Amino acid sequence: MNQSRYLDRITGLFVAVLIISNIASVKIVTVGPFTFDGGTLLFPLAYIFGDVLTEVYGYRAGRRVIWTGFAALALMVLTLTVVDLLPPGNPAFSAVLGQAPRIALGSLLAYWAGEFTNSYVLAKLKVATKGRWLWSRTIGSTLLGEGVDTLVFVGIAFLGVLPNDVLIAILISNYVFKCAVEVVLTPVTYAVVTGLKRAEGIDAFDRDTDFNPLVLQ
Repeated sequence: MNQSRYLDRITGLFVAVLIISNIASVKIVTVGPFTFDGGTLLFPLAYIFGDVLTEVYGYRAGRRVIWTGFAALALMVLTLTVVDLLPPGNPAFSAVLGQAPRIALGSLLAYWAGEFTNSYVLAKLKVATKGRWLWSRTIGSTLLGEGVDTLVFVGIAFLGVLPNDVLIAILISNYVFKCAVEVVLTPVTYAVVTGLKRAEGIDAFDRDTDFNPLVLQ
């Protein structure tokens, strides 16, 4: 891959979105007809960043950034858990930042599974469409990626903890809201992708890429 001017900045913003969203997810909020965890307000941007990364720089670069985000999330969860366990106890800290094991595990696994699903589908669709119809790739990959992410997170974090009607409301609201944000911001994604391709001189096609998510090259 050519030397990139903006990849490090995109990576930094991507990681910031992940961490802020994870912290905000401890509160359940209601916006109009939607009921979801607070992190959902910002988290859809992570998928837009993921779309931009794979579309411009290719799956391999996206894979490295996804693992960078995973490491940052894991470090945040570990740090907050250790701090919460150290004396003296602080109920306010525990209530807001204490990492319940199920929520922490759900967040990490959902992020990993959803982001790799999104990146893989977008890369495959780009080759299949010969680089045309960007909207079909960003929206199509998000529908699948966000679906995997939402099912894994809500299932692990809240199944058996929240009443079934609340659980279903959160599941549907999360998915619909996240996908709606992707659709609404499609013109922004187009503009960013077009600008980055021009500035970087890169337009990656993953024709011979090893899509194994565990490979870090």
